[in-house]
Amino acid sequence: MADVIKKATRESYGEALAELSAEYPDLYVLDADLAAATKTGIFKKACPERFIDCGIAEANMMGIAAGMASTGKKVFASSFAMFAAGRAYEIVRNSIGYPHLSVKIGATHAGISVGEDGATHQCNEDIALMRTIPGMTIINPADDVEAKAAVRAAIDIDGPVYMRFGRLAVPVFNDKETYKFEVGKGIELRSGNDAAIVATGLMVNEALKAADMLAAEGINARVINIHTIKPLDKEIICKAAKETGVIITAEEHSVIGGLGSAVAEAVTECCPVPVVKVGVNDVFGHSGPAADLLKEFGLSAENIAEKVKAAVAAKN
Repeated sequence: MADVIKKATRESYGEALAELSAEYPDLYVLDADLAAATKTGIFKKACPERFIDCGIAEANMMGIAAGMASTGKKVFASSFAMFAAGRAYEIVRNSIGYPHLSVKIGATHAGISVGEDGATHQCNEDIALMRTIPGMTIINPADDVEAKAAVRAAIDIDGPVYMRFGRLAVPVFNDKETYKFEVGKGIELRSGNDAAIVATGLMVNEALKAADMLAAEGINARVINIHTIKPLDKEIICKAAKETGVIITAEEHSVIGGLGSAVAEAVTECCPVPVVKVGVNDVFGHSGPAADLLKEFGLSAENIAEKVKAAVAAKN
């Protein structure tokens, strides 16, 4: 059996931007003195004349991005999620969201898996913040293949886009030859009618592993990858609710305001069923190795499987 390839989606982001630079001469990339970490340095190497380091001033960077986008440029503004969504929120809302400018925000180092950087940098609130901005598209890719496809799709979206990328290297499970990315459309990765696991980002791979564990115990869990959290694919969610009777969401984000909240809101409108959320439970993180933190905070295949078993038992 071939070794599983692992790659951080932040690397995919940088590589995708560099690949697009030749196709889009009006593509510009801004960064907040973090090019080595966000991997926009890959674009800088390919196109130094279209790369702007704005310094440690994310709010100012978003203002610059807004101005450039208003002149027709295709602009990607990059920083850690904590700063892109947190520190710069008001500028993103008023200078990008309100005028509906086509600024693409590349937010890296999101979630608990930032690891040793600790609680101040482990942004588990960014999806919740960005969901509240009218017209904002939110994309959270699960692996290298999906991340590159997402960047390519985002460049031509009319309006602002928030893209969430991770620091941790994660398994590449999508086939780049057959994978198709469609904004706002979830992907059913595994069929099953006992329960539905709806996951996003690095938790998609954990959901697939959980489904394997459950199958060994006679529970057939459907697995759905929601790479676009806004607009949410309500059709695939409601279909899963009707056919399985229970949904378990999995995300590397707070259980408040993220994927779990979006799914619960959709289900209450179309087919009210129990929605069990696997995520960060209204607490701050702390410093530690990423893999250990994911397990400690319940962001693992084992915890998803246990939640599914309990939910199926309650349903019966």
